[in-house]
Amino acid sequence: MTPPSAVRTRWLLPTLAGYQRSSLAPDIVAGLAAGAVVVPQAMAYSTIANLPVQVGLYTCILPMLVYALLGGARAMSVSTTSTIATLTATTLVTAGVAAGSEDAAGTLMALSMLVGFALLAARLLRLGSLVENISSATVLGVKIGVGGTVAVGQLPKLLGETSNASGEGFFRSLGAAVAAFDSANGPTIALSIGSIIVIVLCKRFAPRVPGTLLVAVVGIVLVWLTDLDEAGVELIDPVPSGLPVPGLPDLTDVVALIPGALAIAVMVFLETAAVARGIRKLSEPPIDADQELLAVGAANAVGAFFTTLPAAGGFSQSAVNQSAGAKTQLATIVTVCLAVLVALFLGPVISLLPQATLAAMVLVAVASLIDVPLLVRWARISPLDFWVAFVVAVLGLTAGLLTAVAAGVSITLILVLRELNVPQLDVIGEHGPRLGVHLGRGLYTANVLAYKRAIVELVAARPEPVETLVLDVRRLSVMTITVLDALTDLDRELAATGVTLHLAALPKKAATVAARTEWFQTLMAAGRVHARVEGGLTASE
Repeated sequence: MTPPSAVRTRWLLPTLAGYQRSSLAPDIVAGLAAGAVVVPQAMAYSTIANLPVQVGLYTCILPMLVYALLGGARAMSVSTTSTIATLTATTLVTAGVAAGSEDAAGTLMALSMLVGFALLAARLLRLGSLVENISSATVLGVKIGVGGTVAVGQLPKLLGETSNASGEGFFRSLGAAVAAFDSANGPTIALSIGSIIVIVLCKRFAPRVPGTLLVAVVGIVLVWLTDLDEAGVELIDPVPSGLPVPGLPDLTDVVALIPGALAIAVMVFLETAAVARGIRKLSEPPIDADQELLAVGAANAVGAFFTTLPAAGGFSQSAVNQSAGAKTQLATIVTVCLAVLVALFLGPVISLLPQATLAAMVLVAVASLIDVPLLVRWARISPLDFWVAFVVAVLGLTAGLLTAVAAGVSITLILVLRELNVPQLDVIGEHGPRLGVHLGRGLYTANVLAYKRAIVELVAARPEPVETLVLDVRRLSVMTITVLDALTDLDRELAATGVTLHLAALPKKAATVAARTEWFQTLMAAGRVHARVEGGLTASE
C-alpha cells in the first residue's frame, strides 16, 4: 500500500494511489448504495430553490465527478445539501430572479460559477485554515435557521399546494403554509404522512434501507397504478431525458449575486471539511483543507456551465457511502454512472413522482438540522456558544439566511480578535532590579497597544522598583511599522520612569526589518538586543 505521504502529493485521483483490486467490489456496492440516497435527495433539494428536479440530478454528475478526480476524502459524496439549496433559493430571490423563469437557469449558472471562483481564490490565498475557524456555534445557528425556514416552506406541498416560499424567508413561508390549509387535499396529505413515516422508520430501524428511494418508488408506482394525480395529487414538472447541456452563465445580475455567493462558498467549505473530517478513518491520511478547497472549488466552477446547484459534501450520503464499504473515490464515480443512467433513461418515469413525496424527503432531511437538544446542552456547557448560535438562528428566521451567515462570520471574527488581543505576559525571571517578561503572542496592529499598556502596568505593579526590563519577543515573527512605532514609544515611556528596555530572542526576519530604523540601531549599539534568554534574563546579564 502506498504510504500516506505519497498519497498526499498526488493531485489527480489521490485516493486511488496504490489502489488494490480487493477494493473494487466494496467501491461498486458503496457507489450504488450512495446513489440510491443521493440521486432522489438531490432532486428533492432542487425543489427547495424552486428549480426543476433535473437540476438536482445534474448536480450528481459533473460536480461529483470533478470531486472524485481531485478530492482527498476517500468516502466523501459531493452533490448538494439542504443548507446550500436554501441559501441558493434565498440568493436568487434576493437578486430578483423569479423561479421557473427563463433567467433562472442562467442566473443559477452564474451563482455556481461565483461560488466556484470564490473557493478557488481561497485556495490560491491558502485560506483553508482561516475559513475553518468559523465557529461551530455559527454553523449550528445557520442550520437551525435553514431547518426552520425549509420545513415551514414544505408544508404547502405536503398539503397539496405547489407554492414554495423557502427562499423568501421564514415568515412568508409560514404565511403560505397557513393559506394552504384552506385548500388541503386529502390524498396528498395521506401520501405525505405515509412518506414521512416510512423515511423516519427506515432511518430508525433499517438505516441500510434507502428510505428516500423507497418512498420515491412507491409514489411513482401509486401514480402509475391508481391515477393518483386525478385525485388532486400534484406531480413534479416533466423531466427531460438526456445529459446536461453546456451553456454560458447569465451575468446580468452578477453583482447582486456576490454576497450570496460568498455566503454559500463559506458554507460549502465548512460542510465539506466537517464531513471529510467526520468520516475519516484513523488509518487514512489527514484531510488537507487547501486540497478540499481546490476540489470543491473546481467542482462548482465546472458544474456551473452545466446548470447545477452549488455543490458540497453531504453527511447523509457520505455516511451511506462509508457504511457500505467505500474504499476510494471510485465509489463516487459509480454513483455518477448511476446518475447518468437515470438522466438518460428514467426521465419519463421520474415525471410520475408526486410533489408531496419530494416535500416529505426534504422535511425529514431538514428536521435533523433543528438540533434544539444540542442548543440546550450548549447553554449549560458554554453560554457564549449558546448565545452566538441563538442569535444567528434568530437572524436566519427573521432577517434572512444571508444576513445570518454574515452576522455569524462577523461574530466569530470579533470573538477571535478579542481572544487574540488579550495580552499574555509571563514573568520568566526576576533578579533584583532586573525583570524578564515573555510575550505569549506575536505583536500586530490590533493588539500591540494593548500589550504596550499591559507591560507598563506590569512594571509599575512590581513590589520592588524595576531598572531593567528584558522582553522575550521570540513570537514576534513579523515586524511592521505599527509594531516598531509602539515598541519605540514603549522604550521612551519606560525610560521616563527609569526603566531600560532590552529585547531578547527576536527572530531574524523581524530583526532584519527593525534594523532599518534608527531606534533599533541605537538599541543594538547600546547592547540592548540579545540573541537568547537564559534563566529569564539575557545571557550577557
